Amino acid sequence: MAITLEQLSADISAALKADAGPAGKQAICGIVSKVLRDQDFIAKHLKAEDCKPRKVLYEDPELGFCICGHVYEKPAHGAPHDHGSSWAIYGLAVGDTEMTDWRIVKKGDGAAPTLVEPETTYVMRPGDAHFYDVGVVHSPKRDGLTKLVRIEGANLDRIKRSNIKAAGADSKAA
Repeated sequence: MAITLEQLSADISAALKADAGPAGKQAICGIVSKVLRDQDFIAKHLKAEDCKPRKVLYEDPELGFCICGHVYEKPAHGAPHDHGSSWAIYGLAVGDTEMTDWRIVKKGDGAAPTLVEPETTYVMRPGDAHFYDVGVVHSPKRDGLTKLVRIEGANLDRIKRSNIKAAGADSKAA
């Protein structure tokens, strides 16, 4: 039986109401992993004409989380970032994504950016879902067609992002 957007949103809501902490978000990863294997869901909700590169498919009126569809048809290499005051779950439906988790080496203040260095790199494959808590810095690298479902703790269109830069020769002098 195909999973509907309504069922997905109800399951995420129930998981967050049962546990709003990290364990609840890990439970959501399991829910998202099932959706990522549902070809009917992918065909219906992850269309390039709708989700290039992002579309909010659902925004929960009570808890504020969003279910977003993303489609990248060409290579996309993201810079290190966090999601400000929100958390996010990335779930890969099509293609591979090399993710890098970054370690903060110098906290920014005012106009000075937070400086980060790469810590761990891993590849997400179809069916994989990964939780990034508030303040966790990461970056994606996609070299071909990629489709994903991303759950945002709050609509990132309304969240101020942190000023983050990779530490390097240029940024260390600043």
